[in-house]
Amino acid sequence: MDGAGLRGLLLQVLEENAALRAEVAALREENRRLRGLKGPPRLKPSKPSGMEKATEAKPRGRGRRGPKNARLTVDEVRILRPEVPPGSRFKGYEDFVVQDLVVEPRVIRYRRERWLTPQGATVVAPLPPGVAGHFGPELRRFVLAQYHQGQSTVERTTTLLKDIGIDISKRQVLRLLTAGQEGFRAEDRAVLRAGLATAAWISVDDTGARHADRNATCTRIGDHRFTAFTTTPAKSRLNFLELLAGAEPAYVINAAALAYMRARQLPGPLIARLADHPQRLFPDKAAWTAHLDALAIPARARHPDPARIASEGALWGGLVARGFENTVILSDDAGQFALGRHALCWVHAERLVYKLDTFCARQARAKEAVRAGIWDLYRELKAYRRDPVPAAAALRERFDRLVATRTGFATLDRLLARMQANRAELLIALERPEVPLHTNDAENDLRAVVTRRKLSGGTRSDAGRTCRDTFLGLSKTCAKLGIRFWDYLGARLHVPGAPAVPSLGRLIHQAAPA
Repeated sequence: MDGAGLRGLLLQVLEENAALRAEVAALREENRRLRGLKGPPRLKPSKPSGMEKATEAKPRGRGRRGPKNARLTVDEVRILRPEVPPGSRFKGYEDFVVQDLVVEPRVIRYRRERWLTPQGATVVAPLPPGVAGHFGPELRRFVLAQYHQGQSTVERTTTLLKDIGIDISKRQVLRLLTAGQEGFRAEDRAVLRAGLATAAWISVDDTGARHADRNATCTRIGDHRFTAFTTTPAKSRLNFLELLAGAEPAYVINAAALAYMRARQLPGPLIARLADHPQRLFPDKAAWTAHLDALAIPARARHPDPARIASEGALWGGLVARGFENTVILSDDAGQFALGRHALCWVHAERLVYKLDTFCARQARAKEAVRAGIWDLYRELKAYRRDPVPAAAALRERFDRLVATRTGFATLDRLLARMQANRAELLIALERPEVPLHTNDAENDLRAVVTRRKLSGGTRSDAGRTCRDTFLGLSKTCAKLGIRFWDYLGARLHVPGAPAVPSLGRLIHQAAPA
C-alpha cells in the first residue's frame, strides 16, 4: 500500500475512533440518567460579589439629558435642495447634524533656504517645531494615541497607516513609539513627584509583566489626580520603597529609620553602628552601599537580610524627612505595601468571605449572615465618608461585634479573626474620611497594563518598557485631570492648532487637597 493509501486508512480509523468515543460518552450519560445519578459538575467562573455597587445610594430620579448637538461645533454648512413640483412654497430648513472624520495622508516638502554669510558660514532655515525626522507631529500623535490609548499593536498600526496611504515600515513605527521620548519621560517622573509630595493618600497595586523574556512586576501608584506605572524585576518592600523614593532616592538615618529597623528585628549592635555614626544622609544608592560596607553590615541570601532591612529603614527615613509620614497607603493587603499609615481594601476583605466554599446548609447560612453584616457596615462607612458625623465610636462597636462573631464554621471564623487583626487598617476612614474604602481605582488603572500584556506579551528593550509605562501613566493622569490625551499629545508634539496644556505636575499641585 502506498503513502496515500496509508493516509486514507489512518483518517478512516481516526474518524471511527472519534465516533466510538462519542457513542461511549452518550451511553454513559444515558446510564447515569437511568440510574438517577448526577453528571460531572459544571464549573462556572466566579463573579465579583457586587458589594461596592450594591451599597451605593440609589438616585431618586434621572435628570434629563440635554441635546447632544449642543456640545458640537459646526465646521461646515451644506444646503440640500429637493426636487419639488412647480408652485411649491419654501418653508425654511430642517437641520440634520452629522459628525464625520477626515483621515488622509499629507506629504509636505519644506524648501529650506540656504544662505552664505560674509564670514563663509552656511545658514539653513530651521524646520518648524514638532518636525523630528521625516514624519510630522500629527502622524506622531496618531501613532502614540493609537498604540497606547487605543491599545493597538505595532503590526496593526503599521497596516492601518499603510492602508491610509502612509509609506512607513514596522521598524519606523517602533522608532516613533520609543525614540526621542525623553520629554514625556521627564513629565511622567514629575507627575509622580508632584503626586507623592501632595497626596493625602495613595492607592497601590501591581500585576505581572514580562520583560526581556523574564517575569517582572508592574507597580501602580496613584490617587484621584494622578497615576504612575513602573515595571521592575523585583516584587518586594525594598523595591516599593525605591519607587516611592523616586529616581533620586535619599537614604536618611533618623528616628523613623531606626524605629523601622527595630520593628523588623535588625540586631541591636547593627542599629547602634548606624545610630552612632556621624553621617546620617546619603544622596544615592552607591553612597549608601559604601556606608554599609564600611560598617560591616552584611548582605545575606537568607531571611532576615541585615543589609536589606537597613536599606528599607534608611529609605523610609528619607520619605519621612520629605513629609511622607502622614500619607496613607491603601492596598489589597499585599505584604510589600504595609508601610506607615496603612489602610486596607474592604472589597478584598469581603471577597475572601464571598469566595469561601460551604459544604452544608448551616455553613451557607453563617456565610450569608456574615456577608450581610459586612455589607451593612460598609454602607454605613460610605455614608460616614460623605458626612463625617460623630458616629465613629458606634461604627467601631459594630465592627467589633461583627468580627467577634463565632459561627462554628472554622474557615469563616478564621477570616473574621483576620479582619479583627486588621481593625486599624480597615477603619482608618473613621480618622481620615478622605481615604477610599477600596482599591477599585488602582485595579481599573492596571487593566490597561493587563490589556497591553495580552495584546503584545511583553517588552524587549528597556526603552520599550519605559515608554509603555510612561504613556499609560500619562494617559490615565490626563483622564483624571479632565484633559483629552489627544490634546495633551498635540501640545507636547507642537501640532499646529493644538490647544495649550499646562504642566501636569503643576495641575496636580493645584488639585491637591487644601
